[in-house]
Amino acid sequence: MLELINLSKTFHAGTVNEKRALNHLNLKMEDGDFATIVGSNGAGKSTMFNAIAGTFYPDEGSILMDGRDITFVKEHRRSVYIGRLFQDPLMGTAPHMTIEENLAIAYLRASTQQHAYFSRISRKEKELFREQLAMLDMGLEDRMKNPVGLLSGGQRQALTLLMATMVTPKILLLDEHTAALDPGTAAKVLELTKQIVKERNITCLMVTHNMNQALELGNRTIMMSDGGIALDIKGKEREGMTVEDLLQQFAKKAGEAFNNDRILLSTEEEK
Repeated sequence: MLELINLSKTFHAGTVNEKRALNHLNLKMEDGDFATIVGSNGAGKSTMFNAIAGTFYPDEGSILMDGRDITFVKEHRRSVYIGRLFQDPLMGTAPHMTIEENLAIAYLRASTQQHAYFSRISRKEKELFREQLAMLDMGLEDRMKNPVGLLSGGQRQALTLLMATMVTPKILLLDEHTAALDPGTAAKVLELTKQIVKERNITCLMVTHNMNQALELGNRTIMMSDGGIALDIKGKEREGMTVEDLLQQFAKKAGEAFNNDRILLSTEEEK
């Protein structure tokens, strides 16, 4: 469904700030896969997402979607079939536009109609927006005319999730999308995520700093290091695996201990 072949990307090449962000990275996602991703800062997680989304073009390698080479397809064209959420709840929405207007933009972005115009959103489509908002159980269906900037961080992130999946994407990229939320709201947004991904069978990649989530959610756990994939565990090998097992496997494959203090601290707090 999604295949990354020998992807490499270097920023600030030839300068003192040169950084090899992706290093001959290879990954193949099957249709309906839900992979959780963990890695230290600078491991290449967000850079891989940017490559998939088309934020930049790789120096080397290819990106295939359903067998089609999209390596040099522009970002706005990929947004038709790639949904994405960021860690910052303020990203992904237009704060000065209403909830209804934000949903209309998301709906039209993925529209298959050749001439889709903002002014042509019908009463039937507005009712669809209301039904989708009601699913969030946050009362937003009664605030459709309110500016998004008035919403809380959790409400905006839930709305962004809805916008990213309103027209079912081929792939959903979640870049620590609950990390900036309070625990209660984060749990609610994560539960909504699981529900939507399962019901629509969306192929999903989710970066998380929570090691237990990395083993419990989805069907694959991927650990990244130095711009590549150090560990990719699924199936029976993943069943029953503990966080300690995962860290040991990573150390064996990567040749070094996992060193992200934020992730390791969250692991200790959950014991």
